[in-house]
Amino acid sequence: MSSELLVDLGEDPATQLGQLKLATIEDQQWPADESTLSKSETDLSQRFDAGSPHLPWDHPFYDIARHQIIEVAGDDNFGRKVIVFNACRMPPHHQLDHHKLLMYLKGTLDQYVESDYTLIYFHHGLTSENKPSLSWLRDAYREFDRKYKKNIKALYIVHPTMFIKTLLILFKPIISFKFGRKINYVSYLSELEDVVKCEQLIIPARVKEYDNKLRASLKPTAQPPMSPPRSPPLPNQMFGVPLALLRQRSPDGDCVPVVMRDTITFLTEQGLEIEGIFRRSANVTLVKEVQLKYNSGATVDFRETEDVHLAAVILKTFLRELPEPLLTYQLYNDIVNFASVSSDSQATIMKTLVESLPEENYASLRYLITFLAQVSANSEVNKMTNSNLAVVFGPNLLWGRDNAMSLSAIGPINNFTRTLLDQQHLVFT
Repeated sequence: MSSELLVDLGEDPATQLGQLKLATIEDQQWPADESTLSKSETDLSQRFDAGSPHLPWDHPFYDIARHQIIEVAGDDNFGRKVIVFNACRMPPHHQLDHHKLLMYLKGTLDQYVESDYTLIYFHHGLTSENKPSLSWLRDAYREFDRKYKKNIKALYIVHPTMFIKTLLILFKPIISFKFGRKINYVSYLSELEDVVKCEQLIIPARVKEYDNKLRASLKPTAQPPMSPPRSPPLPNQMFGVPLALLRQRSPDGDCVPVVMRDTITFLTEQGLEIEGIFRRSANVTLVKEVQLKYNSGATVDFRETEDVHLAAVILKTFLRELPEPLLTYQLYNDIVNFASVSSDSQATIMKTLVESLPEENYASLRYLITFLAQVSANSEVNKMTNSNLAVVFGPNLLWGRDNAMSLSAIGPINNFTRTLLDQQHLVFT
């Protein structure tokens, strides 16, 4: 992965770009991409089912959401929310309202900008047919004020071409130094493993094919490492293991996993009054060390580090790495469509849904929600209201079988989570 900064891309953009000048940005023509790849019929966007989005057809953003250009893919290895932008899923520019696309992206980010987050941009598939204008890109950058830029910790541009690098040089005069330092180039998909587990991303088929094509063009000695295969679970592994198996391994048959008990106990003692709890990332080395301790059967004592954000990230990571979400795939459709339930019936229906969960799922959910209610009770100090907690935990409690979620799916999930927190005293009685 290349972490070259915008400030290192060139001292004189006009000299490097010849006739390209910022003053006439509206008049410039898009440079050609370095390479092209024929469209794959296996691309998800080509098999889109018009009835599948959770936004109704008359929703103002329906025509944007249905292309699945923007997705939310859980947390990265640092505990930061991951937003994915797929260029290859953009239709020809005359078929897409780019202003609406910008508003849709802002709507997605609005849910996460108060927390640390990561943006992954899959550049392959941007062609002369679907490229927005340079003036639109300039205006889009300016549209995202400090609120959006402050907590974005990294922007990863996957499969960058000379075009995109030239574009960044062109925009250098209006891109801040701090934001420029957050931009990283990723040449191969395997390099993303340092940032996020690729299996949790729905990487378009065209992007995968292009990545394979790039690999095949390299000499054997220059081949980048492939993503490591998933290793079999360790005898004492805690992360990525079904709750039922963890319960079987527990000496006393406890339905609530040790990781959840350890983190929540520590956070209850030391984290309830920490402003922005669950919104900050943690040192990735420490996160991996703690995971390794749990997976090797060692005891973890968070009092040794007194790092509230580390415990918070470990809790979120544990939930996200479950083979099946805590709320289970079986309840996915009921939860996504929960908004259609009348307010008078919500507590009763929600109680019925959660009581249908396996025993260990129900016990773990109750333990978590009871704790989050304590967090919310201190929201005047920690700023974590039920709505804010729902945004953080919704994607870690439920996701589709394909792992990633568009704004159209994540909204209903977050709303369900918020209602669960609001009504927890009625649901868990």
